[in-house]
Amino acid sequence: MTISANHTAPHQAGTASAEDALTEAAKKFGITAEDYMLPARHQIEMVDPEGRLKPEGEQGTEPGHEYPLPGDAELLAAYEQLVVGRRVNDQNSALVRQGRMAVYPSSHGQEACQVAAALCLASGDWMFPTYRDAVAVMTRGVDPVQVMTIFRGDWHGGFDPLKHKVGIQCTPLTTQLLHAVGVAHAAKLRDEDTVVLAMCGDGATSEGDFHEALNFAAVFHLPVIFFVQNNKYAISVPLAHQSVAPSLAHKAVGYGMAGERVDGNDVVALLAVLDRAVALARGGSGPLLVEANTYRMQAHTNADDDTRYRESAEVAEWRAKDPVHRMRAYLTERGLLDSAAEERIAAHAEEVAAALREGLSEDVPVDPQELFRHVFAKPTPQLKEQSVLLADELARDAPSIDSKEAGK
Repeated sequence: MTISANHTAPHQAGTASAEDALTEAAKKFGITAEDYMLPARHQIEMVDPEGRLKPEGEQGTEPGHEYPLPGDAELLAAYEQLVVGRRVNDQNSALVRQGRMAVYPSSHGQEACQVAAALCLASGDWMFPTYRDAVAVMTRGVDPVQVMTIFRGDWHGGFDPLKHKVGIQCTPLTTQLLHAVGVAHAAKLRDEDTVVLAMCGDGATSEGDFHEALNFAAVFHLPVIFFVQNNKYAISVPLAHQSVAPSLAHKAVGYGMAGERVDGNDVVALLAVLDRAVALARGGSGPLLVEANTYRMQAHTNADDDTRYRESAEVAEWRAKDPVHRMRAYLTERGLLDSAAEERIAAHAEEVAAALREGLSEDVPVDPQELFRHVFAKPTPQLKEQSVLLADELARDAPSIDSKEAGK
Protein backbone atom coordinates (compact mmCIF):
# COMPACT_ATOMS: atom_id res chain seq x y z
CA MET A 1 0.00 0.00 0.00
CA THR A 2 1.84 3.13 -1.25
CA ILE A 3 1.13 6.51 0.29
CA SER A 4 3.49 8.93 -1.47
CA ALA A 5 7.06 9.24 -2.64
CA ASN A 6 7.95 11.81 0.00
CA HIS A 7 6.33 10.07 2.95
CA THR A 8 9.44 9.44 5.07
CA ALA A 9 9.21 12.37 7.43
CA PRO A 10 5.45 12.16 8.11
CA HIS A 11 5.82 8.39 8.57
CA GLN A 12 8.49 8.83 11.26
CA ALA A 13 6.46 11.48 13.04
CA GLY A 14 3.34 9.34 12.80
CA THR A 15 5.10 6.37 14.37
CA ALA A 16 6.28 8.41 17.34
CA SER A 17 2.79 9.84 17.74
CA ALA A 18 1.28 6.34 17.71
CA GLU A 19 3.69 5.13 20.39
CA ASP A 20 2.99 8.18 22.57
CA ALA A 21 -0.77 7.80 22.16
CA LEU A 22 -0.55 4.14 23.15
CA THR A 23 1.30 5.08 26.34
CA GLU A 24 -1.20 7.83 27.08
CA ALA A 25 -4.15 5.48 26.53
CA ALA A 26 -2.67 3.05 29.05
CA LYS A 27 -2.07 5.84 31.58
CA LYS A 28 -5.76 6.79 31.50
CA PHE A 29 -6.54 3.38 32.97
CA GLY A 30 -3.62 3.39 35.41
CA ILE A 31 -1.99 0.34 33.81
CA THR A 32 1.11 -0.38 31.73
CA ALA A 33 1.10 -0.27 27.95
CA GLU A 34 1.54 -4.06 27.91
CA ASP A 35 -1.51 -4.59 30.13
CA TYR A 36 -3.47 -2.17 27.94
CA MET A 37 -2.64 -4.12 24.78
CA LEU A 38 -3.10 -7.60 26.21
CA PRO A 39 -6.68 -8.84 26.59
CA ALA A 40 -8.08 -9.49 30.06
CA ARG A 41 -7.11 -12.88 31.47
CA HIS A 42 -10.65 -14.15 31.02
CA GLN A 43 -13.08 -13.25 28.25
CA ILE A 44 -15.67 -10.62 29.08
CA GLU A 45 -19.05 -12.23 29.79
CA MET A 46 -21.82 -10.43 31.63
CA VAL A 47 -24.87 -12.65 31.14
CA ASP A 48 -24.56 -16.43 31.43
CA PRO A 49 -26.24 -18.87 28.98
CA GLU A 50 -29.29 -19.12 31.26
CA GLY A 51 -29.84 -15.36 31.04
CA ARG A 52 -28.62 -14.48 34.53
CA LEU A 53 -26.44 -11.44 35.16
CA LYS A 54 -23.11 -12.68 36.46
CA PRO A 55 -21.58 -11.16 39.61
CA GLU A 56 -19.20 -8.35 38.73
CA GLY A 57 -16.23 -10.37 39.97
CA GLU A 58 -17.05 -13.15 37.50
CA GLN A 59 -17.49 -11.02 34.37
CA GLY A 60 -13.82 -11.20 33.40
CA THR A 61 -13.14 -7.54 34.06
CA GLU A 62 -9.94 -6.26 35.65
CA PRO A 63 -8.14 -2.90 35.97
CA GLY A 64 -8.08 -1.24 32.57
CA HIS A 65 -10.67 -3.69 31.26
CA GLU A 66 -13.84 -2.56 33.06
CA TYR A 67 -17.18 -2.37 31.24
CA PRO A 68 -20.39 -0.77 32.53
CA LEU A 69 -23.72 -2.33 31.60
CA PRO A 70 -25.35 -0.84 28.48
CA GLY A 71 -28.57 1.12 28.97
CA ASP A 72 -31.98 -0.53 28.93
CA ALA A 73 -33.08 1.17 25.69
CA GLU A 74 -29.96 -0.08 23.90
CA LEU A 75 -30.54 -3.62 25.17
CA LEU A 76 -34.18 -3.68 24.08
CA ALA A 77 -33.26 -2.37 20.63
CA ALA A 78 -30.58 -5.05 20.38
CA TYR A 79 -33.03 -7.80 21.34
CA GLU A 80 -35.50 -6.73 18.66
CA GLN A 81 -32.75 -6.85 16.05
CA LEU A 82 -31.69 -10.28 17.36
CA VAL A 83 -35.18 -11.65 16.79
CA VAL A 84 -35.43 -10.06 13.35
CA GLY A 85 -31.97 -11.34 12.45
CA ARG A 86 -32.82 -14.89 13.46
CA ARG A 87 -36.03 -14.77 11.43
CA VAL A 88 -34.13 -13.42 8.42
CA ASN A 89 -31.53 -16.19 8.65
CA ASP A 90 -34.21 -18.86 8.73
CA GLN A 91 -36.22 -17.20 5.95
CA ASN A 92 -33.17 -16.93 3.69
CA SER A 93 -32.31 -20.57 4.20
CA ALA A 94 -35.83 -21.43 3.03
CA LEU A 95 -35.51 -19.13 0.01
CA VAL A 96 -32.32 -20.94 -1.03
CA ARG A 97 -34.11 -24.29 -0.90
CA GLN A 98 -36.88 -22.81 -3.04
CA GLY A 99 -34.36 -21.65 -5.64
CA ARG A 100 -35.06 -17.95 -5.08
CA MET A 101 -31.54 -17.30 -3.80
CA ALA A 102 -28.37 -18.79 -5.26
CA VAL A 103 -26.51 -19.14 -1.97
CA TYR A 104 -26.72 -17.89 1.60
CA PRO A 105 -24.02 -18.01 4.30
CA SER A 106 -26.20 -18.12 7.41
CA SER A 107 -25.18 -16.36 10.62
CA HIS A 108 -27.65 -18.40 12.70
CA GLY A 109 -26.12 -18.41 16.19
CA GLN A 110 -23.93 -15.37 15.49
CA GLU A 111 -26.69 -12.76 15.50
CA ALA A 112 -25.45 -11.15 18.72
CA CYS A 113 -22.15 -10.26 17.02
CA GLN A 114 -23.97 -8.94 13.97
CA VAL A 115 -26.35 -6.73 15.91
CA ALA A 116 -23.76 -5.32 18.33
CA ALA A 117 -21.40 -4.48 15.45
CA ALA A 118 -24.04 -2.30 13.80
CA LEU A 119 -25.49 -0.70 16.94
CA CYS A 120 -22.17 0.47 18.37
CA LEU A 121 -21.51 2.82 15.45
CA ALA A 122 -22.64 6.41 14.90
CA SER A 123 -24.37 7.38 11.66
CA GLY A 124 -21.18 8.85 10.20
CA ASP A 125 -19.02 5.81 10.97
CA TRP A 126 -18.20 3.08 8.45
CA MET A 127 -18.68 -0.67 8.62
CA PHE A 128 -16.94 -3.21 6.39
CA PRO A 129 -18.72 -6.58 6.63
CA THR A 130 -17.91 -10.08 5.42
CA TYR A 131 -20.14 -12.21 3.20
CA ARG A 132 -21.71 -13.70 6.37
CA ASP A 133 -22.68 -10.36 7.90
CA ALA A 134 -26.00 -9.71 6.14
CA VAL A 135 -27.78 -9.26 9.47
CA ALA A 136 -25.24 -6.60 10.50
CA VAL A 137 -25.77 -4.73 7.22
CA MET A 138 -29.53 -4.92 7.68
CA THR A 139 -29.26 -3.72 11.29
CA ARG A 140 -27.22 -0.80 10.02
CA GLY A 141 -30.37 0.38 8.23
CA VAL A 142 -30.05 -1.07 4.72
CA ASP A 143 -33.30 -2.41 3.25
CA PRO A 144 -33.33 -6.22 3.76
CA VAL A 145 -34.24 -6.93 0.14
CA GLN A 146 -31.34 -4.78 -1.05
CA VAL A 147 -29.01 -6.59 1.36
CA MET A 148 -29.99 -10.00 -0.01
CA THR A 149 -29.86 -8.99 -3.66
CA ILE A 150 -26.21 -10.01 -3.92
CA PHE A 151 -27.09 -13.59 -2.92
CA ARG A 152 -29.34 -13.93 -5.97
CA GLY A 153 -26.25 -13.70 -8.14
CA ASP A 154 -26.96 -10.20 -9.45
CA TRP A 155 -24.01 -8.16 -10.68
CA HIS A 156 -24.29 -5.39 -8.09
CA GLY A 157 -24.39 -5.30 -4.30
CA GLY A 158 -27.94 -4.03 -4.07
CA PHE A 159 -27.30 -0.83 -2.08
CA ASP A 160 -25.28 2.37 -2.14
CA PRO A 161 -22.21 1.96 0.14
CA LEU A 162 -21.65 5.71 0.46
CA LYS A 163 -25.25 6.40 1.52
CA HIS A 164 -25.22 3.79 4.29
CA LYS A 165 -21.49 3.92 5.16
CA VAL A 166 -21.35 0.15 4.63
CA GLY A 167 -18.94 -1.68 2.33
CA ILE A 168 -20.38 -4.17 -0.15
CA GLN A 169 -20.30 -7.78 1.03
CA CYS A 170 -17.95 -9.84 -1.07
CA THR A 171 -16.55 -13.36 -1.11
CA PRO A 172 -12.77 -12.68 -1.31
CA LEU A 173 -11.42 -13.31 2.15
CA THR A 174 -10.06 -10.36 4.19
CA THR A 175 -9.92 -7.80 1.39
CA GLN A 176 -12.45 -5.67 3.28
CA LEU A 177 -9.89 -5.05 6.05
CA LEU A 178 -7.63 -3.24 3.60
CA HIS A 179 -10.58 -1.18 2.38
CA ALA A 180 -11.41 -0.34 5.99
CA VAL A 181 -7.96 0.99 6.85
CA GLY A 182 -7.96 2.95 3.61
CA VAL A 183 -11.18 4.73 4.57
CA ALA A 184 -9.88 5.30 8.11
CA HIS A 185 -6.61 6.75 6.77
CA ALA A 186 -8.51 9.08 4.44
CA ALA A 187 -10.75 10.19 7.31
CA LYS A 188 -7.73 10.95 9.46
CA LEU A 189 -6.05 12.96 6.71
CA ARG A 190 -9.27 14.95 6.31
CA ASP A 191 -9.63 15.39 10.08
CA GLU A 192 -13.06 13.73 10.02
CA ASP A 193 -14.76 12.31 13.11
CA THR A 194 -15.05 8.78 11.70
CA VAL A 195 -14.58 5.37 13.28
CA VAL A 196 -14.34 2.30 11.05
CA LEU A 197 -15.44 -1.18 12.12
CA ALA A 198 -13.80 -3.95 10.07
CA MET A 199 -15.41 -7.37 10.44
CA CYS A 200 -13.78 -10.72 9.73
CA GLY A 201 -13.82 -14.36 10.81
CA ASP A 202 -11.18 -16.53 12.44
CA GLY A 203 -10.10 -17.85 9.04
CA ALA A 204 -9.25 -14.32 7.92
CA THR A 205 -6.61 -14.01 10.66
CA SER A 206 -4.54 -16.57 8.73
CA GLU A 207 -4.42 -14.34 5.64
CA GLY A 208 -1.66 -11.93 4.65
CA ASP A 209 -4.18 -9.11 4.21
CA PHE A 210 -4.98 -9.39 7.94
CA HIS A 211 -1.35 -8.67 8.81
CA GLU A 212 -1.09 -5.81 6.33
CA ALA A 213 -4.28 -4.15 7.53
CA LEU A 214 -3.46 -4.37 11.24
CA ASN A 215 0.12 -3.27 10.80
CA PHE A 216 -0.87 -0.29 8.65
CA ALA A 217 -3.61 0.74 11.08
CA ALA A 218 -1.25 0.57 14.05
CA VAL A 219 1.67 2.39 12.40
CA PHE A 220 -0.55 5.22 11.20
CA HIS A 221 -2.63 5.19 14.40
CA LEU A 222 -5.98 4.88 12.65
CA PRO A 223 -9.46 4.81 14.27
CA VAL A 224 -10.24 1.22 13.25
CA ILE A 225 -11.79 -1.62 15.25
CA PHE A 226 -10.97 -5.07 13.90
CA PHE A 227 -13.88 -7.26 14.97
CA VAL A 228 -13.07 -10.97 14.66
CA GLN A 229 -16.05 -13.32 14.89
CA ASN A 230 -14.33 -16.52 15.95
CA ASN A 231 -16.94 -19.13 15.00
CA LYS A 232 -14.37 -21.94 15.35
CA TYR A 233 -14.20 -23.02 11.69
CA ALA A 234 -12.76 -21.55 8.48
CA ILE A 235 -15.24 -23.54 6.37
CA SER A 236 -14.04 -27.01 7.52
CA VAL A 237 -10.71 -26.06 9.11
CA PRO A 238 -10.92 -25.83 12.93
CA LEU A 239 -9.21 -22.98 14.76
CA ALA A 240 -6.64 -25.35 16.30
CA HIS A 241 -5.26 -25.95 12.80
CA GLN A 242 -4.97 -22.22 12.13
CA SER A 243 -3.38 -20.75 15.24
CA VAL A 244 -1.90 -21.86 18.58
CA ALA A 245 -1.95 -18.35 20.07
CA PRO A 246 -3.63 -18.13 23.51
CA SER A 247 -6.44 -16.32 21.71
CA LEU A 248 -6.85 -14.35 18.52
CA ALA A 249 -7.12 -11.21 20.65
CA HIS A 250 -3.55 -11.82 21.80
CA LYS A 251 -2.39 -11.05 18.26
CA ALA A 252 -3.08 -7.36 18.97
CA VAL A 253 0.01 -6.84 21.12
CA GLY A 254 2.25 -7.85 18.23
CA TYR A 255 0.99 -4.88 16.25
CA GLY A 256 1.00 -2.41 19.12
CA MET A 257 -2.75 -2.12 19.64
CA ALA A 258 -5.22 -3.05 22.35
CA GLY A 259 -6.94 -6.45 22.23
CA GLU A 260 -9.97 -7.84 24.01
CA ARG A 261 -11.98 -11.06 23.89
CA VAL A 262 -15.66 -11.29 24.63
CA ASP A 263 -18.41 -13.90 24.70
CA GLY A 264 -19.84 -13.57 21.20
CA ASN A 265 -23.23 -15.00 22.25
CA ASP A 266 -23.68 -12.42 25.03
CA VAL A 267 -25.07 -9.28 23.39
CA VAL A 268 -24.83 -7.36 26.69
CA ALA A 269 -21.07 -7.94 26.89
CA LEU A 270 -20.64 -7.34 23.17
CA LEU A 271 -22.33 -3.96 23.33
CA ALA A 272 -20.29 -3.00 26.39
CA VAL A 273 -16.97 -3.97 24.79
CA LEU A 274 -17.69 -2.54 21.34
CA ASP A 275 -19.20 0.69 22.70
CA ARG A 276 -16.00 1.31 24.64
CA ALA A 277 -13.83 0.33 21.69
CA VAL A 278 -15.61 2.89 19.50
CA ALA A 279 -15.22 5.56 22.19
CA LEU A 280 -11.50 4.81 22.52
CA ALA A 281 -10.92 4.86 18.76
CA ARG A 282 -12.88 8.10 18.41
CA GLY A 283 -10.93 9.63 21.28
CA GLY A 284 -7.57 9.06 19.58
CA SER A 285 -6.39 5.86 21.28
CA GLY A 286 -5.73 4.18 17.93
CA PRO A 287 -6.90 0.83 16.52
CA LEU A 288 -8.24 -2.06 18.58
CA LEU A 289 -8.76 -5.78 18.03
CA VAL A 290 -11.86 -7.43 19.52
CA GLU A 291 -12.34 -11.20 19.33
CA ALA A 292 -15.87 -12.53 19.86
CA ASN A 293 -16.11 -16.24 20.65
CA THR A 294 -19.22 -17.56 18.96
CA TYR A 295 -20.33 -20.49 16.82
CA ARG A 296 -21.74 -21.07 13.35
CA MET A 297 -24.76 -23.25 14.11
CA GLN A 298 -25.50 -24.11 10.50
CA ALA A 299 -23.36 -25.14 7.54
CA HIS A 300 -20.86 -22.74 5.98
CA THR A 301 -23.34 -22.23 3.13
CA ASN A 302 -26.13 -24.31 1.64
CA ALA A 303 -23.45 -26.02 -0.50
CA ASP A 304 -21.55 -27.28 2.55
CA ASP A 305 -21.98 -30.53 4.49
CA ASP A 306 -20.81 -29.66 8.00
CA THR A 307 -21.38 -33.22 9.27
CA ARG A 308 -18.14 -34.18 7.53
CA TYR A 309 -15.96 -32.15 9.89
CA ARG A 310 -17.83 -31.61 13.18
CA GLU A 311 -19.89 -33.71 15.56
CA SER A 312 -23.56 -33.13 16.35
CA ALA A 313 -22.71 -33.14 20.07
CA GLU A 314 -20.54 -30.06 19.55
CA VAL A 315 -23.36 -28.25 17.79
CA ALA A 316 -25.77 -29.21 20.59
CA GLU A 317 -23.36 -27.83 23.20
CA TRP A 318 -23.38 -24.45 21.49
CA ARG A 319 -27.12 -24.51 20.90
CA ALA A 320 -27.52 -24.26 24.67
CA LYS A 321 -25.67 -20.91 24.48
CA ASP A 322 -28.08 -19.43 21.94
CA PRO A 323 -27.84 -15.59 22.03
CA VAL A 324 -31.54 -14.99 21.33
CA HIS A 325 -32.77 -17.22 24.15
CA ARG A 326 -30.14 -15.82 26.52
CA MET A 327 -31.17 -12.23 25.89
CA ARG A 328 -34.88 -13.01 26.11
CA ALA A 329 -34.40 -14.66 29.51
CA TYR A 330 -32.28 -11.77 30.78
CA LEU A 331 -34.70 -9.03 29.73
CA THR A 332 -37.72 -10.96 31.01
CA GLU A 333 -36.08 -11.53 34.39
CA ARG A 334 -35.37 -7.81 34.67
CA GLY A 335 -38.96 -6.93 33.80
CA LEU A 336 -37.94 -5.14 30.60
CA LEU A 337 -39.70 -7.58 28.27
CA ASP A 338 -43.34 -8.67 28.55
CA SER A 339 -45.67 -10.69 26.35
CA ALA A 340 -47.00 -7.61 24.56
CA ALA A 341 -43.49 -6.51 23.59
CA GLU A 342 -42.66 -10.06 22.49
CA GLU A 343 -45.71 -10.16 20.22
CA ARG A 344 -44.86 -6.79 18.71
CA ILE A 345 -41.25 -7.82 18.01
CA ALA A 346 -42.32 -11.18 16.54
CA ALA A 347 -44.82 -9.42 14.27
CA HIS A 348 -42.10 -7.04 13.08
CA ALA A 349 -39.82 -9.99 12.31
CA GLU A 350 -42.59 -11.64 10.27
CA GLU A 351 -43.11 -8.41 8.31
CA VAL A 352 -39.43 -8.37 7.37
CA ALA A 353 -39.58 -12.03 6.35
CA ALA A 354 -42.67 -11.41 4.23
CA ALA A 355 -40.99 -8.45 2.51
CA LEU A 356 -38.02 -10.67 1.70
CA ARG A 357 -40.24 -13.38 0.21
CA GLU A 358 -42.05 -10.84 -1.94
CA GLY A 359 -38.97 -8.86 -2.97
CA LEU A 360 -36.86 -11.87 -3.85
CA SER A 361 -39.67 -13.48 -5.86
CA GLU A 362 -39.70 -10.69 -8.44
CA ASP A 363 -38.00 -11.44 -11.75
CA VAL A 364 -34.94 -9.29 -12.38
CA PRO A 365 -34.68 -8.00 -15.97
CA VAL A 366 -31.41 -9.09 -17.54
CA ASP A 367 -29.41 -6.79 -19.82
CA PRO A 368 -26.34 -8.64 -21.15
CA GLN A 369 -24.71 -5.35 -22.19
CA GLU A 370 -24.14 -4.58 -18.50
CA LEU A 371 -21.18 -6.93 -18.80
CA PHE A 372 -19.30 -4.11 -20.52
CA ARG A 373 -20.83 -0.91 -19.11
CA HIS A 374 -19.21 -0.81 -15.71
CA VAL A 375 -15.73 -2.27 -16.23
CA PHE A 376 -14.03 1.08 -16.98
CA ALA A 377 -15.28 4.66 -16.92
CA LYS A 378 -14.18 4.84 -20.57
CA PRO A 379 -14.63 1.50 -22.40
CA THR A 380 -11.52 0.08 -24.05
CA PRO A 381 -11.48 -0.82 -27.76
CA GLN A 382 -11.58 -4.51 -26.81
CA LEU A 383 -14.70 -4.04 -24.68
CA LYS A 384 -16.41 -2.07 -27.45
CA GLU A 385 -15.62 -4.85 -29.92
CA GLN A 386 -16.97 -7.53 -27.57
CA SER A 387 -20.11 -5.47 -26.95
CA VAL A 388 -20.78 -5.23 -30.68
CA LEU A 389 -20.24 -8.97 -31.13
CA LEU A 390 -22.67 -9.77 -28.32
CA ALA A 391 -25.28 -7.34 -29.67
CA ASP A 392 -25.03 -8.99 -33.11
CA GLU A 393 -25.39 -12.47 -31.63
CA LEU A 394 -28.42 -11.43 -29.56
CA ALA A 395 -30.03 -9.86 -32.63
CA ARG A 396 -29.55 -13.06 -34.63
CA ASP A 397 -31.02 -15.17 -31.81
CA ALA A 398 -34.02 -12.90 -31.27
CA PRO A 399 -36.28 -14.33 -34.06
CA SER A 400 -35.92 -17.91 -32.82
CA ILE A 401 -36.62 -16.82 -29.23
CA ASP A 402 -39.71 -14.86 -30.33
CA SER A 403 -41.04 -17.85 -32.28
CA LYS A 404 -40.61 -20.13 -29.32
CA GLU A 405 -42.44 -17.65 -27.09
CA ALA A 406 -45.26 -17.38 -29.61
CA GLY A 407 -45.67 -21.16 -29.72
CA LYS A 408 -46.24 -21.49 -26.00
